[in-house]
Amino acid sequence: MKQVTDASFEQDVLKAEKPVLVDFWAEWCGPCRQIAPALEELAAELADRLDVAKVNIDENPEIPTKYGVRGIPTLMVFMNGQIAATKIGALPKNKMVEWVESVLEADA
Repeated sequence: MKQVTDASFEQDVLKAEKPVLVDFWAEWCGPCRQIAPALEELAAELADRLDVAKVNIDENPEIPTKYGVRGIPTLMVFMNGQIAATKIGALPKNKMVEWVESVLEADA
């Protein structure tokens, strides 16, 4: 997983060759910390089909504002520079995997 900033977002996410799951999070957010291990596992399991990136909303306010992030954690899948899907709130890993798989399959 890579940490993405306001400055690197375009290069790391919008211009990425494969889909990118972006986790908008903050240090003080309990649910964000709760889903972090599941995101790490998901990143490893789907590494050939998906990149996973994290945006700290406190350190990088521009991108979350641009994409209308209101609550965290917010997960967004970007494909070809566009938002393909959004999920707000903490998900158990199995639900996260199901959701990501459905988004990737819809694009296939």
